[in-house]
Amino acid sequence: MPYSNLKKILSFTLSQLPEVVNAVDRINLIADNIGKINTNYRIELRNILNKLLTSMIEREASDIEIGGFGTNNFIWLRIFGKKERVKEFPQLTNDEAAVLICNLLNTDQLKFLVKNKNLDFSYTFFYERKKTNVRFRACAYYDIDTLALNMRAINATTRPIDLLGFNPEAFKVMNHKYQKFGLSLITGITGSGKSTTLDAIIDYHNNNDQAHIVIIASPIEYVHHSNLAIIRHREVGRDVTSFKDGVIQSMRQDPDIIVIGEMRDPDTIMAALEVTDTGHKVFSTLHTSSAVESIDRIVAEVHPNEQERVRNRLADVLVSVVSQKLVPTIDGKLVLAKEVLVVNSNVRAAIKNNNTSEIYMMINQSASSGMITMEQDLKRLYLNKTITLDNAIAYANHKKRLQQILI
Repeated sequence: MPYSNLKKILSFTLSQLPEVVNAVDRINLIADNIGKINTNYRIELRNILNKLLTSMIEREASDIEIGGFGTNNFIWLRIFGKKERVKEFPQLTNDEAAVLICNLLNTDQLKFLVKNKNLDFSYTFFYERKKTNVRFRACAYYDIDTLALNMRAINATTRPIDLLGFNPEAFKVMNHKYQKFGLSLITGITGSGKSTTLDAIIDYHNNNDQAHIVIIASPIEYVHHSNLAIIRHREVGRDVTSFKDGVIQSMRQDPDIIVIGEMRDPDTIMAALEVTDTGHKVFSTLHTSSAVESIDRIVAEVHPNEQERVRNRLADVLVSVVSQKLVPTIDGKLVLAKEVLVVNSNVRAAIKNNNTSEIYMMINQSASSGMITMEQDLKRLYLNKTITLDNAIAYANHKKRLQQILI
């Protein structure tokens, strides 16, 4: 790879900028002047980044880290869950990384980044070997007055829903053809495969349901092409100003299914509950590690004066929660472990009465309804010799409970 050419271009570009002392001013200066770089140089910088991303894909890495104080000038990859610096990749100074990152962005994105110190965006390039476009979810942000970038590869294809191992009874409540309304949540920490599961659900409906699906995300990751369903993609910041506005506007767009990329603030939560209450099928995600935590988080996000109303409304509209983790396997890959809650009358009463602590045992005792706790699923994976006992315990939400059911 022509990394020496990268260094030459970066060195020349930086030599054109006046010296400034403050690191933040330095980033602002690069952002303000990136558009003045020779067009051929900008194209070459993109091409070299694409080569880095090609190498990332061929190493089966999920994420790449470029720039920022924490990288120690290395480029890092996450491969099967583990972060590692790649010594074959070029080492970049903070200024060089800032140029490479700013070169990805348009004028409006640069202004947003400088003002807000963070920018979520998507990036696409043509993967020559497989003759297809590859998409990435990207986040540019500040790290001790330096500019950093994370890019996550988006799967070029969706996984069939059958491969995710949902009990048919659990999937029924997520299926628009079976149940026309209700809120279904996919939850988990960053990197737990929420987007993969959500895309599999969307893809199922796209191939089996003559419906109108509106996806509101920041950024748009996998792009679905309409089949039996018509699918609209609305990226926050580009097609709509906010999640809340996207949800409210969708009610006037004749949707059947609304996908909200993340319920990240009280306004979005309230809008999601309202649009579900009007009879729509809604899917969304949360950064929580269990079904009970997901319910508690939604209620806790709103003002105390609103919590009882939100609790009652949530109990009326929630139909399922899938909380998932990607657990290292014995052969060094990753496997999906999940907790599944299907909301029945008992669960609904527990939510309304603020007795969510009772819900875990309801899940534990309701396998016939398609429910499973994280601990039960980890036990299954361990007994199938897919994961080690140490990893089963490490990824359990209730470690003592897991140890008890393994005896």
